[in-house]
Amino acid sequence: MSTVLVTGATDGIGLETARQLIAKGMRVLVHGRNEARAQDCATALNIDEKTETAAPVWGDLASLAEVVALAAQVRTLAPALDCIVNNAGVYELRRVLTSDGLERTLAVNHFAHHLLTRLLMPSLDAAPAARVVTVSSGTHHSGRIDLDDLNAEVGWTPYGAYSNSKLANVLFTRALAKRLARTSATANALHPGVIGTKLLHAGFGSGGAPVAQGARTSVFLATDPSVAKISGKYFVDCRETPAARGALDDRLADSLWAKTEEILKSFL
Repeated sequence: MSTVLVTGATDGIGLETARQLIAKGMRVLVHGRNEARAQDCATALNIDEKTETAAPVWGDLASLAEVVALAAQVRTLAPALDCIVNNAGVYELRRVLTSDGLERTLAVNHFAHHLLTRLLMPSLDAAPAARVVTVSSGTHHSGRIDLDDLNAEVGWTPYGAYSNSKLANVLFTRALAKRLARTSATANALHPGVIGTKLLHAGFGSGGAPVAQGARTSVFLATDPSVAKISGKYFVDCRETPAARGALDDRLADSLWAKTEEILKSFL
């Protein structure tokens, strides 16, 4: 049975992604911000499916120390990890710094998933053909990465911070795919669509499509044989789609990777 980690799996697109993966016969490590939320989610999924294929893992992605602890939980439960779905995300309405001194939107949406993926590479390497799936957004087209001001000390806005983090997701995917090129592992990013989640309502107002639609492309990239050897690409509605011009800048992708590694060096 393949094992998949889904971050931010206790509600919204993440919960539906976990549910659909379980329906496909996979074991899912459901990540929540704390133990109680993760445990409640796993229990509910196991009741729904009358199986024990959901297991809880937890950690606040706004804390790099908790990301390290989360990775340790995952390595224990899955010495061989077939897929990570980097799904969790936040949309902040005001500029907040984490306890690590990082702007919170980029900390959760980018730094945490970069660190988690890097720490789980031994488990991914142990799987026959691992996949790293990262949920970006169409808003990445509006993003801008200033390597000298990743904390957005100048001109911070809620939408700007969010779109910048979503651009970082695509650049991370491109840089990771380059580093996985000589392995059987792949890395791809996606836009889930405009989906009626708490994040959408907090940042953009009401409306949005059902979460079942929002989970579709994540599940496709995590499971479909047709994309087993495709890497470094961006998908919308289960189709490879051109990313923004800035997201195709390999020099920027490598520079962001190097800057991120420098910031995270004491946790790697």
